[in-house]
Amino acid sequence: MSVTKVHARQIFDSRGNPTVEVDLYTDKGRFRAAVPSGASTGVHEAVELRDGDKANYVGKGVSKAVNNVNTVLGPELIKSGLKVTQQKEIDDLLIKIDGTPNKGKLGANAILGVSIACVEAGAAEKGVPVYQHLAELAGVKPPYVMPCPAFNVINGGSHAGNKLAFQEFMLLPTGATSFTEAMKIGTETYHTLKKVISAKYGIDAVNVGDEGGFAPNVSGAEESLELLTEAISKAGYEGKIKIALDVASSEFYKDGKYDLDFKNPNSDPQKWISGTELADLYLSYVKQYPIVSIEDPFDQDDWEAWTHFTKNSSVQIVGDDLTVTNPLRIKTAIEKKACNGLLLKINQIGTISESIQAAQLAQSDGWGVMVSHRSGETENTIIADLVVALGTGQIKTGAPARSERVAKYNALLRIEGEIKDGVYAGDKGLSAGLTAPALLKI
Repeated sequence: MSVTKVHARQIFDSRGNPTVEVDLYTDKGRFRAAVPSGASTGVHEAVELRDGDKANYVGKGVSKAVNNVNTVLGPELIKSGLKVTQQKEIDDLLIKIDGTPNKGKLGANAILGVSIACVEAGAAEKGVPVYQHLAELAGVKPPYVMPCPAFNVINGGSHAGNKLAFQEFMLLPTGATSFTEAMKIGTETYHTLKKVISAKYGIDAVNVGDEGGFAPNVSGAEESLELLTEAISKAGYEGKIKIALDVASSEFYKDGKYDLDFKNPNSDPQKWISGTELADLYLSYVKQYPIVSIEDPFDQDDWEAWTHFTKNSSVQIVGDDLTVTNPLRIKTAIEKKACNGLLLKINQIGTISESIQAAQLAQSDGWGVMVSHRSGETENTIIADLVVALGTGQIKTGAPARSERVAKYNALLRIEGEIKDGVYAGDKGLSAGLTAPALLKI
């Protein structure tokens, strides 16, 4: 069954910024996809095409990307006569039409909208759930693996107005026995954390950030880690919850050093630290707290610091800004032994086929793979299907709050209810130093 009509429009993401939505039609009906958008974006990411017209939508309109779907990508896809089940061929066609290495001509946001809509249509054509269709495209056989969620519950960095340099502090219910139980553990601990923060910092400290986490006025990472430890203990889940960090350190890398006071315009350059000193700080936290994963510990081009840290660490070191879901960057990271984990963001690369390829390349070197949302999200839930399809066992899609985040968790609850014989990943999706995730060995 091929595509009969494609129509894109401008809608809004969870931050009130314009984004692209695509409706794709076949004889089976209408299939809809919406595209997310990031705030702390890596310089090596595929291009999100914005209008740049400051008089409208603060320059963030996407009418050019929408127009590219309606006048270029849609008509070419219809003309090709490709079946909606031919995902790889469709994605290759979209890439070829754009013709640039970073999708800069037509926009990764335009291309991804069409790519996701095709996945939805392809699943309907086969009469199977989206996760099953994606698993078949990726060559992954059942039993399906339900992921361990990584709940971003304390925000700093570019996502928050406090002094905290590190961007995300996450709770991972690795000790749960099912995804349903992981949600119970995560939500109960989230509510407990809310009470702990409210008692210490006041009621306005529990306003939520872009991803549903809290942004209390903490002085630094240790204070945040202490809050998490207290909440885990008070909720009664010691030993069942591990901690993950997303440092997003490219945001505070200056002149070859790291400025942990980067939000202060009068920050003292004498106090900026080297990559090695920052690595030692992380290692001290890993000793003291149940930290199992650290994302973007160093700047996206500070390869030396990454390699040094990965060699000396026993946890999962995740590349996000470093690798930007791009097979070429992942290959370099594999060669340099720069990390042992991939953050998979579909809009960093711009098609579903390339996202699958990126995950499999990372797994071929024994990495963990964490499927991820963006800070500007929509109600689209394709990443829930993708993480189950790939069987990587890890997903981060915000705190258990705000509907655009919870939509993904609810989709996963439905999938778990449907698959019956699925297994819950727990900590088996995590790599640890030189040890590959247990899931890869099954």
